[in-house]
Amino acid sequence: MRRFRYRCTVCRTTSPVVHQPDDLAAETAAHRQTIHGGHIPDDEIAGQIDRLGRWYTALTPLAALHARIADGLSDLHDEKAMGHYWWANAGATLLIGGSAALILLVVSAAL
Repeated sequence: MRRFRYRCTVCRTTSPVVHQPDDLAAETAAHRQTIHGGHIPDDEIAGQIDRLGRWYTALTPLAALHARIADGLSDLHDEKAMGHYWWANAGATLLIGGSAALILLVVSAAL
């Protein structure tokens, strides 16, 4: 399940987690209208977050891949909760490590 959050850097406020892009747009519009009179604050952030509350765009590619896999595995158990289960972290790490080892094996065998 995707999670979204809006962050206004002018007010230093962050919206609660929402699960639909339309809810994020409504949250953003409501904040802009009530606090800023319809104006768009500079450097505001709106986007998808992982189950730990980190912005995917702020993560390195490998960390983002790990977070997405761990999010998917954790969502199998409980879609609405935040945080990763230990087995989801371990599964994501094993999946990435196993894939890297398999690619290395195939490349070395081809050479």
